[in-house]
Amino acid sequence: MTATTGTPRARRPLPSRIAACAGGGALRVLLVLAGLFWLVPTVGLLLSSLRSPTDISASGWWQVLTAPAQLTTENYARLLENDTISGSLLSTVEITVPATVLVVVIGSLAGYAFAWMDFPGRDWWFLAVVALLVVPVQVALVPVSKLFGGIGLFETTAGVVVFHVAFGLPFAIFLLRNFFAEIPRELLEAARLDGAGEVGLFTRVVLPLGGPAIASLGIFQFLWVWNDMLVALIFADSESPPITVALQQQVRQFGNNIDVLAPGAFVSMVIPLAVFFAFQRQFVSGVMAGAVK
Repeated sequence: MTATTGTPRARRPLPSRIAACAGGGALRVLLVLAGLFWLVPTVGLLLSSLRSPTDISASGWWQVLTAPAQLTTENYARLLENDTISGSLLSTVEITVPATVLVVVIGSLAGYAFAWMDFPGRDWWFLAVVALLVVPVQVALVPVSKLFGGIGLFETTAGVVVFHVAFGLPFAIFLLRNFFAEIPRELLEAARLDGAGEVGLFTRVVLPLGGPAIASLGIFQFLWVWNDMLVALIFADSESPPITVALQQQVRQFGNNIDVLAPGAFVSMVIPLAVFFAFQRQFVSGVMAGAVK
């Protein structure tokens, strides 16, 4: 009886073994830990906003975990009494909402025109729009300031809105044009056979199909305008600045009033987070639509 000898099984390559281990529960645990670590500053800001100024100056925010009696809502009551902070929130809304709506509306119309309408120089005009994407905001601050000063828009809410709309439109047009161009031509031709004009095509076919991309654009624009401080610091009205500038002025003028700064900073952060989570499903659909045919 002869013994048979088998060849040793070849070991799997190291990258394959790493990929196999990464697909298990270890990766999920690592991602959860990374997410929790990423949330530490936010949790610290929230707990600091719920502590009295005496407790804040005496110890770190993590002391709340062992002494929950320190938590109080007096800071938020004091925040509502601060006319600078509460008025700045209203000013931020007055800037952010029009700047977001105008970019979404104008960008949608222009994106549809560049994707499905024929007009002279369409490709060249689109290349010009793409070229504007590389223009940094800092380059335009001085000439736009002189222009706004000449036409009466400097240090006005309308001036800040116009600036954000002007710099938000190139990205909006680029994003929506590429998304609208992926709509099957057969759908548009079928709608035209049913008697739909350009307005009907845009409102009944393009807008429903482009909802995820439009929602993604709206979230990006809203977050950019809400969190902006450079443009607001230069062009906004110094008497009614947005929340970012108001918090910066509070730090400069009253460096120890953390009982106002902490809740103000947390409120200014919670609002865009609420907007993001409200449109999270549309945002994910818009992002995935560009990767999956």
